[in-house]
Amino acid sequence: MQTVTILGSTGSIGISTLNVLAQHPGKYRVHALTANSSVETLFEQCQQFEPMIAVMLDENSAEQLARKIKASGLLTQVLSGAAALQQVVESQLVDYVVAAIVGAAGLLPTLSAARAGKQILLANKEALVMSGHLLMREVEANGAVLLPVDSEHNAIWQCLPVGDNQQYHYDGKGIRRIILTASGGPFRDYALADLANVTPEQAIAHPNWSMGQKISVDSATMMNKGLEVIEAHWLFGLSNEQIDVVLHRQSIIHSMVDYIDGSVLAQMGNPDMRTPIANALAWPNRIDSGVKPLDLIAIGRLDFSKADHQHFPCLALAYQALKAGGTSTAILNAANEVAVEAFLQRQIKFTEIAHVIDKVLSNQTASRGDNLEQVLADDTHARMLARSYID
Repeated sequence: MQTVTILGSTGSIGISTLNVLAQHPGKYRVHALTANSSVETLFEQCQQFEPMIAVMLDENSAEQLARKIKASGLLTQVLSGAAALQQVVESQLVDYVVAAIVGAAGLLPTLSAARAGKQILLANKEALVMSGHLLMREVEANGAVLLPVDSEHNAIWQCLPVGDNQQYHYDGKGIRRIILTASGGPFRDYALADLANVTPEQAIAHPNWSMGQKISVDSATMMNKGLEVIEAHWLFGLSNEQIDVVLHRQSIIHSMVDYIDGSVLAQMGNPDMRTPIANALAWPNRIDSGVKPLDLIAIGRLDFSKADHQHFPCLALAYQALKAGGTSTAILNAANEVAVEAFLQRQIKFTEIAHVIDKVLSNQTASRGDNLEQVLADDTHARMLARSYID
C-alpha cells in the first residue's frame, strides 16, 4: 500500500486527489493532510480518511481543529506551522507528496520533498517558476521523481518518449516544440476596451474548469499559461522558443508534442483534474479516475486560435521574464500574486494587473538565483514594489 501526504488538501487539487484515493482504498493510505486555515473542510477530510497527521499553517486554526479532533475520538495528531509541513513531507512513512499549495507558500515544502527523495505530484507552479534551477537540482541529486499534475504538463509528459520520464532531459529526442493549449478564460472573446470593466466575480467564473480564485484570475489574464511556459522549460529542458501556446476553447486537447518527423502527439480527455492526478499516482500504470469517458461525437468540434499577446499581456510578460533568466520569473510571480489579490479586493482594475507586473519587472534588477536566499529576497522586494505601485 502506498502512503500519500497532500499539501493543500482543502483546495481544488487536494479535493480531487482525495476523490481519486477514495476509489482505491486498498491501494493508497493518507498519511498527512495539510491546509492553511480551512478548519471545517480539513476536519471533514480527517473524519473520512483518518490520516496520522493533520497540519494547519495557522496556529489558531490548528487549535480549533485539535479540539474538534479530540471531541470526535479520532487519533489524528494535529500540528501547526511551516516546520510541521517539512516534517510530514520528509517522513520515511511517506511515498508520495502531492504539492498542491497555491502560490509561493508551496516552494519550501516542495524543496523539502525533493531533498527527501520523494515521488512528488507537482501541482504547484510556483516551485518551478520561482526556483526551477534549485528544485530540479534537488530532484536529480536526491533521486526524487517529479510527476507533473498540471493538466498541460501531464499531457506533455504522456506524449514524450517512453522510458525517459525520470530524466527530465529531452534534447536530441526529435522534439521540435511542445504546444500548450489554453481555454482563453472567460474573456477570450471580449474586446480590449471592455476588459478594464470586468469584475472579480466575472474573472473567477472559468468556462471549463473548477478552480480556486487566484488560479481562475490567472487563467483570465493568461498568466496561468505564462507560468506554465516557465514550468515546462524546467520540466522538459526546452528553450522558450520551443514552447508555444494556442487557444483551444473546448479544453479537450490538453497539450501536444510536435516532433521533427512531422508527427504531433496530443493527449485528450474531459476537463477534469482527476485524470492527470490518477495518471501521476499510478504511473507507470493506470487506474480509474472516476472521470467520464470522452464523447467526441457529443463535442462535435475542436477549435484553435492564436494566443494574442496584445489581448493577453501577462503571457508576453512571462515569456519576457523567462528569457531574462535568473530570478526574473520569481519577481514576475511575486508581482502577479500581489496584483491579483489587489484586483480581488477591488483595489485595481483587471487590466492593471499586467501594468503592475510590468512596472515591477522594469524597475527591479534580478539576481542569478543561485541559492534560495537570493530567490526569497527578490520575491520579498518584488512584493514591496508591487504594493507601493498599487498604493
